[in-house]
Amino acid sequence: MPANLPPQYFETEKKLKTAKTPHEKIEILEELLAIVPKHKGTEKLQAQLKTKIAKFKDELQRRPAAGRHGPTYMIEKRGAGQVIVIGPPNSGKSMLIKSLTGAEPEVGDYPFTTRIPSPYMMKYENIQIQLIDMPPLVPEYMESWQLELIKVADGVLVVIDLSNADSPEVFEDLLSKLKEKRIELVKEDYASAEEASPLSGFKKRTLVIANKNDCSSSKEILEALQVFYGNQFTILPLSARDGTGIEELKKKIFSILHVIRVYSKAPGKKPDFEEPFVLKRGSTVVDMARAVHKDFARRLTYARIWNSTKFNGQMVNRDYVLDDGDVLELHI
Repeated sequence: MPANLPPQYFETEKKLKTAKTPHEKIEILEELLAIVPKHKGTEKLQAQLKTKIAKFKDELQRRPAAGRHGPTYMIEKRGAGQVIVIGPPNSGKSMLIKSLTGAEPEVGDYPFTTRIPSPYMMKYENIQIQLIDMPPLVPEYMESWQLELIKVADGVLVVIDLSNADSPEVFEDLLSKLKEKRIELVKEDYASAEEASPLSGFKKRTLVIANKNDCSSSKEILEALQVFYGNQFTILPLSARDGTGIEELKKKIFSILHVIRVYSKAPGKKPDFEEPFVLKRGSTVVDMARAVHKDFARRLTYARIWNSTKFNGQMVNRDYVLDDGDVLELHI
Protein backbone atom coordinates (compact mmCIF):
# COMPACT_ATOMS: atom_id res chain seq x y z
CA MET A 1 0.00 0.00 0.00
CA PRO A 2 1.51 3.39 -0.99
CA ALA A 3 2.29 5.91 1.76
CA ASN A 4 0.68 8.88 -0.07
CA LEU A 5 2.58 11.44 1.98
CA PRO A 6 1.31 15.04 1.80
CA PRO A 7 3.55 17.87 0.47
CA GLN A 8 3.97 19.25 4.01
CA TYR A 9 5.89 16.11 4.96
CA PHE A 10 8.63 16.69 2.39
CA GLU A 11 8.87 20.40 3.22
CA THR A 12 9.28 19.59 6.90
CA GLU A 13 11.76 16.80 6.16
CA LYS A 14 14.11 19.36 4.60
CA LYS A 15 14.51 21.03 8.01
CA LEU A 16 16.33 17.95 9.32
CA LYS A 17 19.34 18.80 7.14
CA THR A 18 19.89 22.07 8.99
CA ALA A 19 18.89 20.95 12.50
CA LYS A 20 21.93 20.97 14.80
CA THR A 21 20.79 19.97 18.28
CA PRO A 22 18.91 16.88 19.48
CA HIS A 23 16.13 19.17 20.73
CA GLU A 24 15.65 20.59 17.21
CA LYS A 25 15.78 17.16 15.60
CA ILE A 26 13.24 15.71 18.04
CA GLU A 27 10.87 18.60 17.38
CA ILE A 28 11.07 18.12 13.61
CA LEU A 29 10.70 14.34 13.85
CA GLU A 30 7.64 14.75 16.10
CA GLU A 31 6.23 17.12 13.51
CA LEU A 32 6.84 14.57 10.74
CA LEU A 33 5.19 11.84 12.80
CA ALA A 34 2.12 14.05 13.29
CA ILE A 35 1.89 14.73 9.54
CA VAL A 36 2.19 11.09 8.40
CA PRO A 37 -1.23 9.58 7.51
CA LYS A 38 -2.09 6.72 9.85
CA HIS A 39 -2.67 3.60 7.72
CA LYS A 40 -0.99 0.28 6.93
CA GLY A 41 1.14 1.77 4.14
CA THR A 42 2.95 4.09 6.57
CA GLU A 43 3.49 1.69 9.48
CA LYS A 44 7.17 1.16 8.60
CA LEU A 45 7.78 4.90 8.23
CA GLN A 46 6.06 5.62 11.56
CA ALA A 47 8.26 3.01 13.24
CA GLN A 48 11.41 4.56 11.73
CA LEU A 49 10.46 8.02 12.93
CA LYS A 50 9.70 6.76 16.44
CA THR A 51 13.06 4.94 16.52
CA LYS A 52 14.90 8.13 15.58
CA ILE A 53 13.00 10.13 18.20
CA ALA A 54 13.90 7.56 20.85
CA LYS A 55 17.54 7.69 19.76
CA PHE A 56 17.80 11.46 20.18
CA LYS A 57 15.92 11.39 23.50
CA ASP A 58 18.36 8.77 24.72
CA GLU A 59 21.23 11.00 23.62
CA LEU A 60 19.78 13.86 25.66
CA GLN A 61 19.44 11.63 28.72
CA ARG A 62 23.07 10.56 28.48
CA ARG A 63 24.37 14.13 28.27
CA PRO A 64 25.65 15.87 31.41
CA ALA A 65 22.92 17.78 33.25
CA ALA A 66 24.64 21.12 32.55
CA GLY A 67 24.22 20.55 28.84
CA ARG A 68 20.48 19.84 28.96
CA HIS A 69 19.20 23.30 29.82
CA GLY A 70 16.35 24.15 27.47
CA PRO A 71 14.43 27.39 27.08
CA THR A 72 12.33 28.76 29.94
CA TYR A 73 9.36 31.07 29.67
CA MET A 74 7.53 33.12 32.26
CA ILE A 75 4.46 35.11 31.24
CA GLU A 76 3.21 37.75 33.66
CA LYS A 77 -0.47 37.37 34.47
CA ARG A 78 -2.74 40.17 33.29
CA GLY A 79 -6.45 40.88 33.41
CA ALA A 80 -8.97 38.88 35.43
CA GLY A 81 -7.07 35.61 35.06
CA GLN A 82 -4.76 33.52 32.91
CA VAL A 83 -6.07 30.56 30.89
CA ILE A 84 -3.64 28.33 29.01
CA VAL A 85 -4.69 26.77 25.69
CA ILE A 86 -3.19 23.34 25.04
CA GLY A 87 -3.76 20.48 22.63
CA PRO A 88 -2.13 18.09 20.18
CA PRO A 89 -0.68 19.22 16.83
CA ASN A 90 -3.08 20.68 14.27
CA SER A 91 -6.04 20.80 16.67
CA GLY A 92 -6.81 24.44 15.83
CA LYS A 93 -5.57 26.24 18.95
CA SER A 94 -4.33 29.34 17.14
CA MET A 95 -7.53 29.65 15.11
CA LEU A 96 -9.47 29.43 18.37
CA ILE A 97 -7.33 32.20 19.89
CA LYS A 98 -8.03 34.32 16.80
CA SER A 99 -11.79 33.79 17.11
CA LEU A 100 -11.80 34.58 20.83
CA THR A 101 -9.54 37.64 20.82
CA GLY A 102 -9.55 39.09 17.31
CA ALA A 103 -5.74 38.89 17.35
CA GLU A 104 -3.72 37.48 14.48
CA PRO A 105 -1.58 34.57 15.73
CA GLU A 106 0.12 32.54 13.01
CA VAL A 107 -2.45 30.04 11.74
CA GLY A 108 -1.62 27.19 9.39
CA ASP A 109 -3.04 23.89 8.15
CA TYR A 110 0.08 22.10 9.35
CA PRO A 111 1.28 21.02 12.81
CA PHE A 112 3.56 23.03 15.11
CA THR A 113 2.65 26.44 13.68
CA THR A 114 3.00 27.81 17.23
CA ARG A 115 6.55 27.36 18.56
CA ILE A 116 6.69 29.58 21.64
CA PRO A 117 3.97 30.49 24.18
CA SER A 118 2.20 33.71 23.23
CA PRO A 119 -0.21 35.80 25.38
CA TYR A 120 -3.41 37.37 24.02
CA MET A 121 -6.22 39.28 25.73
CA MET A 122 -9.86 38.23 25.37
CA LYS A 123 -12.58 40.76 26.19
CA TYR A 124 -15.49 39.37 28.17
CA GLU A 125 -18.17 41.96 28.92
CA ASN A 126 -16.28 44.57 30.99
CA ILE A 127 -13.09 42.63 31.80
CA GLN A 128 -10.08 41.18 30.00
CA ILE A 129 -8.92 37.57 30.36
CA GLN A 130 -5.45 36.47 29.31
CA LEU A 131 -5.18 33.46 26.98
CA ILE A 132 -1.83 31.74 26.38
CA ASP A 133 -1.40 30.03 23.01
CA MET A 134 0.94 27.10 23.61
CA PRO A 135 3.02 24.99 21.23
CA PRO A 136 1.40 21.58 20.71
CA LEU A 137 1.64 19.12 23.58
CA VAL A 138 2.92 15.72 22.53
CA PRO A 139 2.64 13.10 25.32
CA GLU A 140 5.89 11.42 24.28
CA TYR A 141 7.89 14.62 24.72
CA MET A 142 6.79 17.46 27.00
CA GLU A 143 9.14 20.33 27.76
CA SER A 144 9.52 21.17 31.44
CA TRP A 145 8.65 24.83 30.76
CA GLN A 146 5.35 23.76 29.19
CA LEU A 147 4.44 21.91 32.37
CA GLU A 148 5.45 24.86 34.55
CA LEU A 149 3.21 27.24 32.59
CA ILE A 150 0.26 24.88 33.03
CA LYS A 151 0.92 24.65 36.78
CA VAL A 152 0.74 28.41 37.32
CA ALA A 153 -2.24 29.10 35.04
CA ASP A 154 -5.69 29.78 36.52
CA GLY A 155 -7.46 27.49 34.05
CA VAL A 156 -6.91 25.24 31.04
CA LEU A 157 -8.56 24.85 27.65
CA VAL A 158 -7.82 21.53 25.92
CA VAL A 159 -8.51 21.73 22.19
CA ILE A 160 -9.45 18.41 20.57
CA ASP A 161 -9.65 17.87 16.79
CA LEU A 162 -12.98 16.33 15.72
CA SER A 163 -11.59 15.62 12.25
CA ASN A 164 -9.06 13.14 13.71
CA ALA A 165 -10.42 9.68 14.51
CA ASP A 166 -7.59 9.14 17.01
CA SER A 167 -8.56 12.18 19.11
CA PRO A 168 -10.15 10.26 22.05
CA GLU A 169 -7.02 8.11 22.35
CA VAL A 170 -4.74 11.16 22.01
CA PHE A 171 -6.72 12.92 24.75
CA GLU A 172 -6.40 9.92 27.06
CA ASP A 173 -2.62 9.81 26.50
CA LEU A 174 -2.38 13.53 27.23
CA LEU A 175 -4.35 13.22 30.50
CA SER A 176 -2.24 10.27 31.62
CA LYS A 177 1.06 11.98 30.86
CA LEU A 178 0.06 15.17 32.67
CA LYS A 179 -1.03 13.12 35.68
CA GLU A 180 2.38 11.46 35.71
CA LYS A 181 3.79 14.96 36.02
CA ARG A 182 1.41 15.62 38.96
CA ILE A 183 -0.94 17.83 36.94
CA GLU A 184 -4.57 16.70 37.08
CA LEU A 185 -7.13 18.33 34.80
CA VAL A 186 -10.52 18.60 36.52
CA LYS A 187 -14.01 19.85 35.68
CA GLU A 188 -14.55 23.62 35.70
CA ASP A 189 -16.82 23.49 38.75
CA TYR A 190 -14.34 21.46 40.82
CA ALA A 191 -14.46 23.16 44.22
CA SER A 192 -11.08 22.10 45.63
CA ALA A 193 -8.80 23.13 42.77
CA GLU A 194 -7.64 26.23 44.67
CA GLU A 195 -6.65 24.05 47.63
CA ALA A 196 -4.19 22.01 45.55
CA SER A 197 -0.50 22.57 46.22
CA PRO A 198 2.86 21.38 44.88
CA LEU A 199 2.86 18.79 47.69
CA SER A 200 -0.51 17.29 46.73
CA GLY A 201 -0.22 17.92 43.01
CA PHE A 202 -1.70 20.58 40.76
CA LYS A 203 -5.41 20.44 39.95
CA LYS A 204 -6.45 22.69 37.07
CA ARG A 205 -10.03 23.56 36.17
CA THR A 206 -10.47 22.60 32.56
CA LEU A 207 -12.79 22.95 29.59
CA VAL A 208 -12.54 20.52 26.68
CA ILE A 209 -13.04 22.23 23.31
CA ALA A 210 -14.22 19.80 20.63
CA ASN A 211 -13.07 21.84 17.63
CA LYS A 212 -13.92 21.42 13.94
CA ASN A 213 -17.48 20.21 14.58
CA ASP A 214 -18.28 21.23 11.01
CA CYS A 215 -16.27 18.34 9.53
CA SER A 216 -17.91 15.15 8.25
CA SER A 217 -16.56 12.84 10.97
CA SER A 218 -17.27 15.18 13.90
CA LYS A 219 -20.50 13.56 15.13
CA GLU A 220 -19.01 10.10 15.76
CA ILE A 221 -15.85 11.43 17.42
CA LEU A 222 -17.84 13.85 19.58
CA GLU A 223 -20.08 11.00 20.73
CA ALA A 224 -17.01 8.96 21.68
CA LEU A 225 -15.58 11.87 23.69
CA GLN A 226 -18.89 12.37 25.49
CA VAL A 227 -19.23 8.68 26.31
CA PHE A 228 -15.75 8.42 27.82
CA TYR A 229 -15.30 11.91 29.28
CA GLY A 230 -18.75 13.54 29.49
CA ASN A 231 -18.95 12.98 33.26
CA GLN A 232 -15.37 14.08 33.85
CA PHE A 233 -15.35 17.32 31.82
CA THR A 234 -17.62 19.84 30.15
CA ILE A 235 -17.15 19.25 26.42
CA LEU A 236 -18.00 22.17 24.16
CA PRO A 237 -18.36 21.40 20.43
CA LEU A 238 -17.60 24.37 18.17
CA SER A 239 -15.92 25.51 15.00
CA ALA A 240 -13.16 28.05 15.59
CA ARG A 241 -12.99 28.68 11.85
CA ASP A 242 -16.61 29.81 11.37
CA GLY A 243 -17.13 31.13 14.93
CA THR A 244 -20.02 28.93 16.04
CA GLY A 245 -20.04 28.40 19.81
CA ILE A 246 -17.52 31.16 20.55
CA GLU A 247 -19.79 33.38 22.69
CA GLU A 248 -20.86 30.44 24.85
CA LEU A 249 -17.21 29.50 25.27
CA LYS A 250 -16.35 33.00 26.53
CA LYS A 251 -18.91 32.59 29.33
CA LYS A 252 -17.44 29.22 30.24
CA ILE A 253 -13.90 30.61 30.28
CA PHE A 254 -15.03 33.24 32.78
CA SER A 255 -16.65 30.51 34.89
CA ILE A 256 -13.47 28.41 35.24
CA LEU A 257 -11.65 31.35 36.80
CA HIS A 258 -13.98 31.23 39.84
CA VAL A 259 -13.90 35.00 40.21
CA ILE A 260 -16.56 37.67 40.73
CA ARG A 261 -16.84 41.31 39.65
CA VAL A 262 -17.67 43.81 42.39
CA TYR A 263 -18.20 47.57 41.92
CA SER A 264 -17.38 50.36 44.34
CA LYS A 265 -19.38 53.57 44.73
CA ALA A 266 -18.93 56.69 46.80
CA PRO A 267 -21.94 57.99 48.80
CA GLY A 268 -24.30 59.93 46.58
CA LYS A 269 -22.50 58.90 43.37
CA LYS A 270 -23.06 56.24 40.71
CA PRO A 271 -20.78 53.20 40.47
CA ASP A 272 -18.34 52.80 37.61
CA PHE A 273 -19.46 49.65 35.82
CA GLU A 274 -16.53 49.82 33.41
CA GLU A 275 -13.89 49.15 36.08
CA PRO A 276 -14.91 46.26 38.35
CA PHE A 277 -12.78 44.87 41.14
CA VAL A 278 -12.08 41.21 40.34
CA LEU A 279 -12.08 39.02 43.46
CA LYS A 280 -12.00 35.29 44.13
CA ARG A 281 -15.37 33.61 44.51
CA GLY A 282 -16.21 33.51 48.21
CA SER A 283 -14.68 36.93 48.93
CA THR A 284 -16.27 39.08 51.64
CA VAL A 285 -16.93 42.78 52.21
CA VAL A 286 -13.64 43.14 54.05
CA ASP A 287 -11.79 41.51 51.10
CA MET A 288 -13.32 44.13 48.84
CA ALA A 289 -12.29 46.89 51.25
CA ARG A 290 -8.74 45.56 51.20
CA ALA A 291 -8.74 45.57 47.39
CA VAL A 292 -9.84 49.23 47.31
CA HIS A 293 -7.15 50.31 49.80
CA LYS A 294 -5.21 48.39 52.43
CA ASP A 295 -6.26 50.84 55.17
CA PHE A 296 -9.96 50.42 54.38
CA ALA A 297 -10.00 46.87 55.73
CA ARG A 298 -8.74 48.04 59.12
CA ARG A 299 -10.96 51.11 59.36
CA LEU A 300 -14.14 49.70 57.81
CA THR A 301 -17.25 50.07 60.00
CA TYR A 302 -20.00 48.91 57.64
CA ALA A 303 -21.03 48.78 53.99
CA ARG A 304 -24.17 49.22 51.93
CA ILE A 305 -24.91 46.84 49.09
CA TRP A 306 -26.91 46.92 45.87
CA ASN A 307 -27.56 44.06 43.47
CA SER A 308 -30.16 42.78 41.04
CA THR A 309 -31.66 40.17 43.38
CA LYS A 310 -32.46 41.27 46.94
CA PHE A 311 -30.47 44.30 48.12
CA ASN A 312 -31.07 47.99 47.46
CA GLY A 313 -28.70 49.84 49.76
CA GLN A 314 -29.08 47.67 52.85
CA MET A 315 -26.31 47.53 55.45
CA VAL A 316 -24.11 44.42 55.60
CA ASN A 317 -21.27 43.47 57.92
CA ARG A 318 -17.61 42.85 57.18
CA ASP A 319 -18.03 39.09 56.71
CA TYR A 320 -20.86 39.20 54.19
CA VAL A 321 -20.00 36.98 51.16
CA LEU A 322 -20.24 38.84 47.86
CA ASP A 323 -21.72 37.77 44.51
CA ASP A 324 -20.82 38.66 40.95
CA GLY A 325 -22.29 42.07 40.11
CA ASP A 326 -22.62 43.42 43.67
CA VAL A 327 -22.20 47.17 44.21
CA LEU A 328 -20.64 48.23 47.51
CA GLU A 329 -20.55 51.55 49.31
CA LEU A 330 -17.82 51.31 51.96
CA HIS A 331 -18.00 53.37 55.14
CA ILE A 332 -15.03 53.97 57.44
